[in-house]
Amino acid sequence: MVSIYTTWLITALALGVLLMPWVKPKWMKMNADGFVDFIRRYWLHLLLVLSIYNAKDFLDGVDRILLANTNLDMTPWIYAIEGDLVLWVQETFHNQLLTEILTHFYVVGFILICYVSIFYFAYFDDRWMADRSALAMFYIYALAVPFYLFFNVRVTGDYIPGMETLAYDLTPEINDWFSRIDPFTNGMPSLHIGIPFTIWLCLVRFDEDNRWRNYRHLLLGYVILTAFTIIYLGIHWLLDIVGGMALAAIAVSWADKSAKPFWKVFDERTINSRLVTVMTQPSKAFVVMWNKSREVLKSLSKPTSRETGALIVSVLIIVSVVIVWDLTHRELPARGVDNPTQVEAAGGLMVTLDERSDGALLLAHDLADIETPIEIVQPVMDVDSQFDVEDDKLLMANSTTVMVVDLDNPSKAIFNEEISGVTQLGLVQTTSEQTAIALVTGGKLRLLDLDGKDISSPSNASNIELLFVHGTSIAFVTSENPTVVELAKVGTMGTQSLEINASSSVGEDQILEEKWGLNVDMENASIVDVALSYEHIAALVDVNATKRLVLVDLRTANSFIVNDAKYEAKDPFLGEGLLMWASQDHHNPTRPMEEYSDFEIHYLQLKTNLSESLTDDSVEQWGPMVLDDHYLWRQQTDDGQIEVVVLPREASLNTYSSYILQIGVLLSIILCFVFVVQKQEEAKNDNIDSGNNREHSLESE
Repeated sequence: MVSIYTTWLITALALGVLLMPWVKPKWMKMNADGFVDFIRRYWLHLLLVLSIYNAKDFLDGVDRILLANTNLDMTPWIYAIEGDLVLWVQETFHNQLLTEILTHFYVVGFILICYVSIFYFAYFDDRWMADRSALAMFYIYALAVPFYLFFNVRVTGDYIPGMETLAYDLTPEINDWFSRIDPFTNGMPSLHIGIPFTIWLCLVRFDEDNRWRNYRHLLLGYVILTAFTIIYLGIHWLLDIVGGMALAAIAVSWADKSAKPFWKVFDERTINSRLVTVMTQPSKAFVVMWNKSREVLKSLSKPTSRETGALIVSVLIIVSVVIVWDLTHRELPARGVDNPTQVEAAGGLMVTLDERSDGALLLAHDLADIETPIEIVQPVMDVDSQFDVEDDKLLMANSTTVMVVDLDNPSKAIFNEEISGVTQLGLVQTTSEQTAIALVTGGKLRLLDLDGKDISSPSNASNIELLFVHGTSIAFVTSENPTVVELAKVGTMGTQSLEINASSSVGEDQILEEKWGLNVDMENASIVDVALSYEHIAALVDVNATKRLVLVDLRTANSFIVNDAKYEAKDPFLGEGLLMWASQDHHNPTRPMEEYSDFEIHYLQLKTNLSESLTDDSVEQWGPMVLDDHYLWRQQTDDGQIEVVVLPREASLNTYSSYILQIGVLLSIILCFVFVVQKQEEAKNDNIDSGNNREHSLESE
């Protein structure tokens, strides 16, 4: 079946060809040979423009991780300036037919303008326009990259209360395509305005004989309609449009200044002959390159403001790359952990159950000193043994023994009793804020204090399949009601039943069943994992075709599916105002792609309902947790081993990055001073030359 993007692409290219007779210079002819020959004559121009799209996926991945690591979210500032202006536009003109038309226009129109503009100039051999427009398109994207990395602005439909992302949510297939290619945080500047406005400005500035008048008019109409479209569809802010237009003006100015020297080197008409010279006459090529290098070095010995400006830009780029690399590569493997099969953590402590050649071993880590594991007294453990950690207490159970250790003194057990058949366990708090133990044996719940005395437990707590605890709260799922979570408090007899609804939209289920051949079986759905806090429950529900993560607000009873309902989620964790989970987003089992086959770590901010991707790579990752100061997850290394990754929540730079940043600041100050002085001296010399020329002209008269 043809994908929606393929349909959009074919439509855009077909429209581009159909428009050629109307937009072309009047005296130019069209023939079939031109469709092949223009590639030979303008292949570097095409590569320059296509490089933008090849770089986008990589930079979007970096942007996702950078935002998740640093929270560089500028959207509140934009909203403080604009308020609900864009919401008024959407509410005033909202119409389903208009939404469908503009959604397709939003994508098809942008593809059309981006691809066919350089194609038109190349096909009709307008090298003057092709040189400048290709450079300008490259420059505006390069100018937008720092904004996308360090000035994240979310789409309006995800931020303004009451506003909808109409285009993104038109159909499940369209939503999936957008979520795969767009991080939804690259609002400022709008390149849907910036790129076509750049081409329009190029035509205004460089089309000296008006040969592209029709295309210029078409572009202006497109820019105006696109400005309305991106506001109406809940994608961009008004300031995003201003930003796109401003960067377009800068890009066109840069293209005008750099076109001649750039294409003097990279002109397709001469570059092939240079390559032939290198291959057939290497000595001659070496002499030419040596002479050119000497000319460059000679110019650098007496630099002008041009060379100094280039050096300033180089320093800024190097510093930015180092900082971005550092901020997106801060995670560290926990030392001393060897193939952990289970991980639990609380506060600043992490405990792992490591599978070793001589058996299983529990190790504790203080995350403030991740290099040094803490050895603890423990019963004989195996990979199926269970444990839980809460504050500074560690609860452990093998097939016959239950033990509790205070991690402040891990060499001595504070609870040690023979209890067989433990299938579920957890540390809870009593109403008097004392630590207690929750155990499931024989399908029944048993609560004990650390003296071994029983505490009252819910009367219907039998046939328990899953048990989850948080503070004084207890949640369990029974075999009789696999989609119901029973909620209770320590020391009480009653429970509150909470039915978890994992039903999705008809469109999502149709994709699973009709396109992917997977059966969505809601009647036999079952809860397979739960995360619990005082205010929320996150339940992972197996619906046969996939596993869906449902978040329930216990205060309002409102619920929604957190992950994309088509893709599998696992390992939910609630803490520190976040819901974390692992998800296999964009994995189509009928057309599997390696880049989407692994699980990535995500989190949802419970206060704002905004989600971020914490990882974006080809590594299998699962079991996420969030603590006071750290994120944790497990991942598989290239050699197949499992390691625990620890990531600080606070963004910080390594020592080497700080040094580079400091050196960069000092160099920038010095270079900016030199640049300003050079500019003034060059302006003075220009004034003197102009004055001398005027005097010479008067003397001649």
